[in-house]
Amino acid sequence: MRKVLMSACLLGKKVRYDGGSLSVHDQLVEKWVSEGRIVSVCPEVESGMSIPRKPAEIFGGSGTSVLDGEADVFEKGGDVVTDDFIAGASIALELCKKFNIEIAVLAESSPSCGSSFIFDGSFSGNRTPGIGVTAALLRRHGIQVFSQHEIADANKAIHATSA
Repeated sequence: MRKVLMSACLLGKKVRYDGGSLSVHDQLVEKWVSEGRIVSVCPEVESGMSIPRKPAEIFGGSGTSVLDGEADVFEKGGDVVTDDFIAGASIALELCKKFNIEIAVLAESSPSCGSSFIFDGSFSGNRTPGIGVTAALLRRHGIQVFSQHEIADANKAIHATSA
C-alpha cells in the first residue's frame, strides 16, 4: 500500500505558527487514515521551531530559490530562519525515503508546504505564485506534491502508482 506524506496541520494537529490547525474534512482523507496510509509531518516543528512561532515568509523568491541559496525565509520582525526551513524540508524528504512515499498533500500558502502559492515576503497577506521550501525539495526528488484543495487528484495519483 502506498503511503502519503501529509501536513500535520491538515490532520487537525495544532502545529501552525499561530498554534492552530487547518483541518481538512474529506472522506478520502478519512479513508487514508483508516487504511494507515498517512505519514504526518510539520517540517517547521520537526526542525525544532516552536508552537506558536512568529509568522515566516520567503523574501525574494520561492522555495526553489531558498534551496539554491538565492532567497531567504524571514520571520516577521526580521530574523532569518532559512536553515530551519531547509532542515524541516530535509526531514520530510527522509520520511518519504523511509516509507517509499511518492505523493504528498501539503498545506497551501505555507513557506514550507505551499505547492502553488506562497505569501510574497511583505507580511501584508499578499499571495504570489510559488512553492514552499519543503514542496520544492520533495518535487526535486520526484515526489508529487498536492495541496489540500487537490485531494481527489492526489487520490488518483495514489491509485495510479500502486497499480
